[in-house]
Amino acid sequence: MAGKVKYHELSENEKKKYLGDFYSMVASLQDRDEVKNFFKDLLTLSEIVMISRRIQIARMLLENKTHEEIRRTLKVGFNNISQVERWLYNGFGGYKTTVGKYNKKQKQKERDAFEKYGYPAFSKDWVRKKYPLHYLLTNMLNKK
Repeated sequence: MAGKVKYHELSENEKKKYLGDFYSMVASLQDRDEVKNFFKDLLTLSEIVMISRRIQIARMLLENKTHEEIRRTLKVGFNNISQVERWLYNGFGGYKTTVGKYNKKQKQKERDAFEKYGYPAFSKDWVRKKYPLHYLLTNMLNKK
C-alpha cells in the first residue's frame, strides 16, 4: 500500500523530475483563468487559503507592518508570521519578486484609471461621480 511521499526519502533524480515538471507546468500557464483553474484542481480551497494568507503576511511585512498588526488583521499566529518572514528575508527571493510585481501592476492599474476617469477608480467618490443619480439622496445629505 502506497503511503505519503516523504521528500527526504526521494532520490535526487526523483526530486529534480517532480519539482522540474511542477515548475514547468506552472510556468506554461498563459493567463489568470488557466492559473486559477489549475490551482483549483490541484489544491483544496483550504490549501489555497493557507497559501494566500502566507502571501498576505509577506505583503504586510514588506509594508513594514508589525507582527501584532498582521496577527490582528489576518488572525494568524506569530509562528506563521515568523516562518514567512524567515523565507521572505532568507529565502530565494520569490516572495519579494512576486509581491513587488503584483504591487507594481496594481499601482499601474490605479494610474491608468486615474488618467481615464480623472479620479481614483474603485473609491466611493468614483462610484458616486460615475452614478450621481443613484446616489442623489446620499450626495444631498452629505453636502450639509
